[in-house]
Amino acid sequence: MRDTTTLDPVLNRLDAGLDASLERLMALMRIQSISTDPDYAARCREAAQWLVEDLQGLGAEARLAETPGHPMVVGHIGEGAPHLLFYGHYDVQPVDPLDLWDRDPFDPAVEETDQGRVIRGRGASDDKGQLMTFVEACRAWIAENGALPCRVTFFFEGEEESGSPSLIPFLRENAAELTADLALICDTGMYDRQTPSIATQLRGMLREEVVIRGASRDLHSGLYGGLAVNPIHVLSRVLAGLHDETGRVTLPGFYDGVPETPPEVMEQWAGLGFDTAPFLGKVGLSHGAGEQDRTPIERLWARPTAEVNGISGGYAGAGFKTVLPAEARAKVSFRLVGTQDPEAIHESFVAYVESMLPPDCTAEFPMGDGAPACRMDTTRPEFEAARAALSDEWPQPAVFAGMGGSIPVAGYFKEILGMDAMLVGFAHDADRIHSPNEKYDLESFHKGARSWARILHALADAGA
Repeated sequence: MRDTTTLDPVLNRLDAGLDASLERLMALMRIQSISTDPDYAARCREAAQWLVEDLQGLGAEARLAETPGHPMVVGHIGEGAPHLLFYGHYDVQPVDPLDLWDRDPFDPAVEETDQGRVIRGRGASDDKGQLMTFVEACRAWIAENGALPCRVTFFFEGEEESGSPSLIPFLRENAAELTADLALICDTGMYDRQTPSIATQLRGMLREEVVIRGASRDLHSGLYGGLAVNPIHVLSRVLAGLHDETGRVTLPGFYDGVPETPPEVMEQWAGLGFDTAPFLGKVGLSHGAGEQDRTPIERLWARPTAEVNGISGGYAGAGFKTVLPAEARAKVSFRLVGTQDPEAIHESFVAYVESMLPPDCTAEFPMGDGAPACRMDTTRPEFEAARAALSDEWPQPAVFAGMGGSIPVAGYFKEILGMDAMLVGFAHDADRIHSPNEKYDLESFHKGARSWARILHALADAGA
């Protein structure tokens, strides 16, 4: 059994100091740090400066680091191994439409709901509440023990909600200062209200647009129909051919670099008891699509996909217009896993489309950009140590989870700084991030801080 002599007082302090922790979070939430709107640039700087001063209050050497956009916050504290880089973002989404909020989005409050007490306001879950769980864990640890159990670098971004234009240059220019043994990222959620998770694989993304062109102009279907090629027909065949009858993607080489999920992780996932019916039932569906020889949770977390996101062509307005369109277009996205190469898949997609073109048709590809997947090395002892620490705090054991979406910063840490990231967050699907009435469960905030205290203890104890 691990020695918790230094940990238990920290957990007790987090319990006793919850009200003060909430007041600090709400002070940060009141700052209108909307990064995408230039009118709020001063508010973004105010939030960054607030964090600098708060970190300095912990004893950290913290500074506001300028970028061409909104400033970064960088702080250093502690000594010894391991060296951990903690990332979060202080900027928030716009609040429109304002009339759908039940209260002023920048006047946060704790509210009673049928799911328990929640912190209501913009940034509660994404990402100020999550960010402050770690800061509060550090505050309590220092107050009880005089210092953190290891070395920590804080790294807070102010442009995550507006595309992070300054992030990659800043990482490259400050790589020596920011590189650590392991990155910790808080911008994720739990599997369910009882089960914490560590996201260890994130799917990459390839975005494509294809335009099929035929005649030099739209044609009258009565004059040309039956003889002239219809680009919508061609595009329909192209898109339909992307999958076979079992749900597998048909592009040559598409599955190159797709790994099998380790048996021990599959065992964890099986223990979650994921049920397709209620998951799809919430959105009015009942039958799972995709690769039929894979479990539903594999399809969501660990398998690549090809999805048609939009189609246009011809006339789609009111009434009827009998034309053969001169062009048809579609947007297609590929979610990537393992070591799938976005450029190789782009080339395969282009070759496939061109192979399907009849005479008189051409294809153009206005978009073809992507990023690879990010997979963490869960054989490193830190991951199992953190999983055990989370399991000690929550009712159900923590799991190593996949994520269907992408968190680009994790990939940047891997690519630019050469380090793995551990993604641990306490958000829920019902938190309404990016939407009116955003909330963060009070339990997520309280137990989230306790969880980070446990993780700090476990990683230091492991001497990672």
